[in-house]
Amino acid sequence: MVACCYWKRKLSGPATYQASMLLLGTLHRKKEYMLGPVFNREAIVAPKRTKTYLSRGIYVAALFALLCTGYLVFDGSRSLSTVSDSARFGGWMFVLLAPLQLLILCSMSAVGSAASVAQEKDRRTILLLLMTRLSGFEVVVGKLTATLLGPVSLLLAALPLFLVLPLLGGVAPEQVGAVFAITLASIIFAGSVGTVMGLWREKTFQAIALTVLAILMLLVCGEIVIGSVSSLPEAVRLAFSPFRALMASASPSGILTASTFTGIVALFAVMLLLSALVLLIGVARVRIWNPSREVRFKAPEPETGEEAKEQETKESWKVRAPRPVWNNPVLWREVRTWAYGRKVIVIRVAFAMLFALGALIVFDQIQSGIAYESISRVGRSLPSATLPVAAIGVVSLVLVNTLAVNSVTNERDGLALDLLLVTDLSPREFVFGKMLGVLYVGKELILLPLGLLIYLGVSGVTTYENMVYAILGAVILYAFVAMLGIHSGLNYVAGRTAILASLGTVFFLCVGIAICMTIMVSFQGAFQMQLAPFLLMILGGGGALFASLGWRNPSRAIFVASFTLPLITYYSITQFLLQTDHLFVFFAMLTGYGFTIAALMIPALSEFDVSLEKDRSREGDG
Repeated sequence: MVACCYWKRKLSGPATYQASMLLLGTLHRKKEYMLGPVFNREAIVAPKRTKTYLSRGIYVAALFALLCTGYLVFDGSRSLSTVSDSARFGGWMFVLLAPLQLLILCSMSAVGSAASVAQEKDRRTILLLLMTRLSGFEVVVGKLTATLLGPVSLLLAALPLFLVLPLLGGVAPEQVGAVFAITLASIIFAGSVGTVMGLWREKTFQAIALTVLAILMLLVCGEIVIGSVSSLPEAVRLAFSPFRALMASASPSGILTASTFTGIVALFAVMLLLSALVLLIGVARVRIWNPSREVRFKAPEPETGEEAKEQETKESWKVRAPRPVWNNPVLWREVRTWAYGRKVIVIRVAFAMLFALGALIVFDQIQSGIAYESISRVGRSLPSATLPVAAIGVVSLVLVNTLAVNSVTNERDGLALDLLLVTDLSPREFVFGKMLGVLYVGKELILLPLGLLIYLGVSGVTTYENMVYAILGAVILYAFVAMLGIHSGLNYVAGRTAILASLGTVFFLCVGIAICMTIMVSFQGAFQMQLAPFLLMILGGGGALFASLGWRNPSRAIFVASFTLPLITYYSITQFLLQTDHLFVFFAMLTGYGFTIAALMIPALSEFDVSLEKDRSREGDG
């Protein structure tokens, strides 16, 4: 108790104080839940937050908007008066919404759990938990279940909407149950990996990046094994591939075969078993990993001159020349020091391994000639090699964006941002120093995908002209995600909120627009019938984008960028898929994303209004 009170005084900030007081209070009460006080506190506090109900409403409303959009587009192309048309519509929307829900909730679970634990480390409140009588099980499983309250509640909130689809036909209630079981198991596994990675790694970027890369590596390796062994039964294939099991469950046939049902049950058991193994590692190592060597106590400093003379011997110290600092100290720290920890090398190696798997797939496709074949029926479609290259590019963009967010949130959580604001450091030095530093630290994440684009041009998969456009477009996107991360880090106090807002923007621009395009292409009808749902999705997405980017400091430039960027992205993706007017695609991206970068950068350079501790009362502890 004395140690906890000492750390309560040593650590500053109302969020830390409230967390310590709540923790000390719960330790004196009888445990109401078998998962411990950590889950108990979150279960008590979560219903009192406005964002808990707001997130559920927005999530269900977004799914319902997609369902209505599909209905309007489908009704414009053919009548829904017959039972067969209604069943066809219900089956197609089920196939669209089920993978989308899996992707959203698993990403939220993985990133949210890793960011939640990493935030405890940044604020040093994890030390309070470890100094109490809480067992390793209560700490690890308590943090996991507390984080899973959000994704699981969203999953349950969407259940009534999915149960409407069987009323349309083409979907059986058993299929809805199977899809939700697969999604729940995937959420638990992603959260387990994120929690243990957050406990293992010291820095927030390391925890999130390793979580994403570890899950992707497992999925890719599983797909490679399944694809290479053709004699595996169907149930075994489904047991080690959540996406395959999900698509088999959402089949428009409306029935679940015996092999599919067996594979789903086996997948659920495998996911829970893997989650239990990961959590066992975390429970066994939680007090070994924490506190890390970077924050462990050292020998006390000498208090008298005699003690100092005793320590100042030739064996205990040596003179070192001061290190010269550049004119921009922020950029110097990002480039010349281990600002994100020495273990960032592990992330580079992990991404290089993932990149090697993707590059191996592309190389095999080029050697066999498959890379030159089309993968779509829309116009002059793209070569098959585009899919793995696009996947690697999206992962790279997500990691660079996460690095940019943490470059600011780490300064705030470490209480260094307050000190920077009272120095003579100019906003230009801070913003450009952080942005250029992020691009330098993540240079491997950027150069490897660009090198793959060059290889596609040299091998003849794409022309040299298209290769140049693709490289320049990728550079623009990297600059955009870096500036977007810095903007979110400056405007959101809670690190987890900033990460989710920034990654949500990237997810919407990469996946949300693609879903809109998929709906328009799949239900081919008259343009005047598709215009209303198209504008609904674009304007709705623009409103959500403006709420995310201009939440704290709205401006006319951000307003214009929020509503024009989805439209420009839609145009760019469509023209790129049609393989026409590549110069126009690059010019549209340069104009739209360049304007957005300026809209986010100019207020940061001119006003430099940073959200500080005084705003924590509005956001809570995130």
